[in-house]
Amino acid sequence: MQRRQERWKERFTRVHETLTNCLPKASARMQLLYLRHTETMERNRRRAVLALLRNAPVLKSPGPQYPRRPFAGCIAVPALCWVLGFGAFASAQQAIAIRDATVVTVSGPTLRKGTVVLRSGLIEAVGPEVASPADAWIIEGEGLNVYPGLIDGASNWGMPQNLSPGGMGRGGRGPEDRPGATTWVKAADELQPSDPRLERARSAGFTTAAVFPMRGIFCGQGSIVNLAGERAGDMVLAPRIGQFLTMSQAASGFPAALMGTIAYIRQVYLDAGRYAALKEAYQREPRGIRRPDYDRALEGVLESKRILLPANRRVEIDRMQNFAAELGQPAILYGMQEGYRSIDLLKKAGAPVLVNLRWPERGPDTNPDQPENARVLEMRDRAPSTAAELAKAKVKFAFYSGGLDQPRDLQKAIKKAIGAGLPRSEAVRALTLAPAEIYGVADRLGSIDKGKIANLVVTRGELFDDNTRIEMVFVDGKRFLTAPETTAPGGRGPVTNRGNER
Repeated sequence: MQRRQERWKERFTRVHETLTNCLPKASARMQLLYLRHTETMERNRRRAVLALLRNAPVLKSPGPQYPRRPFAGCIAVPALCWVLGFGAFASAQQAIAIRDATVVTVSGPTLRKGTVVLRSGLIEAVGPEVASPADAWIIEGEGLNVYPGLIDGASNWGMPQNLSPGGMGRGGRGPEDRPGATTWVKAADELQPSDPRLERARSAGFTTAAVFPMRGIFCGQGSIVNLAGERAGDMVLAPRIGQFLTMSQAASGFPAALMGTIAYIRQVYLDAGRYAALKEAYQREPRGIRRPDYDRALEGVLESKRILLPANRRVEIDRMQNFAAELGQPAILYGMQEGYRSIDLLKKAGAPVLVNLRWPERGPDTNPDQPENARVLEMRDRAPSTAAELAKAKVKFAFYSGGLDQPRDLQKAIKKAIGAGLPRSEAVRALTLAPAEIYGVADRLGSIDKGKIANLVVTRGELFDDNTRIEMVFVDGKRFLTAPETTAPGGRGPVTNRGNER
């Protein structure tokens, strides 16, 4: 068995060295085939050794009746260490260098012939004169563009159905019943890595998202997550980023109207302030004071760093800005369908906003013979110009998917904003560095800088162009390939089909 393992290791090393020496001269396709080949060899090596171990004698407590079994175990254990230990170590430490590509750093100037080196899930180096490490897998970047991985500013990708957008059902008798409140729920705890929308989002170039539960009034706390990982814990980058609120009303009971919902939210924050004061007083001197009852709804409110409030029309934007100031909470407004009419309010408040990429359109069930008022027609026509107006006014904003998850639909929506006057560089920033800054994670995400998480999207052509093809994405330094693009029926532009991890 030991001789077999040595021959096996020698054969793998010889093939690896041969391919590595040839790799710098190979085409981009040959390099991808090499990467697939080595990954397949590693999988096969692990399976074979595990099969050997299944047939090896099992170690038991030492005794005279088992004189030779410790020796058999000494052969099996080094084999397991070599395959699972050395192999995993080599894979984790393996560098990848994308060289001579156009690198759009976002945080600095674009590098026309730059090199990006990835190792252990991080960006090890980036620059025009960076040397490729001797142990690196080389990806020739001529004709390729490298961008930071795209970030969705607010979505429910990876959330289970019971936390998907929807109403709140039956209400309560009053605020004391906490209707529609699941403030303690964290997206990080509910994340489902098997959600097929994650794969579709990666095919559109998204590597990260701010995900939220979106059902009820106090929906729960959002998390920043990467869109790939074997387990949910591998994907979470920031477990608590803010409380997602809606202005939902109950089908029956309290609150039954918008003003009731606003009054309810106000009362919850008043209760949270009193609850915090009682806890502080009890902590300072517990003797002689009745301990406050535990309230998980209020605990979730107090844990939240910020709140997200819906605001589409100008009157709603004004109302929610004043409401956030009344509550004394840092706020992010989301929606912005009439943001183009509210630039003065948004610039004065100075708060960041999230722009919905699901632009308003006529509903499929709307009676075509029914006339629409001028306000609705204007909003439908001018909503995509909101991003351009915000960029001109230097109001910090980011995009969010608004329920879109098909690559074709996401690209079409972004192109619509670019067509309405948004510079391409600002569109890229609104999907990379801007959301990272809004949520306080720009020190690890959003741009191509040394030491940041290795989340990248590599394209052939400029991002958001009709003929651009996404070649691959990197999530935590792990490479994912996308399937070949095809043209959608009816000339709707390129579609990136579902891709598989390679």
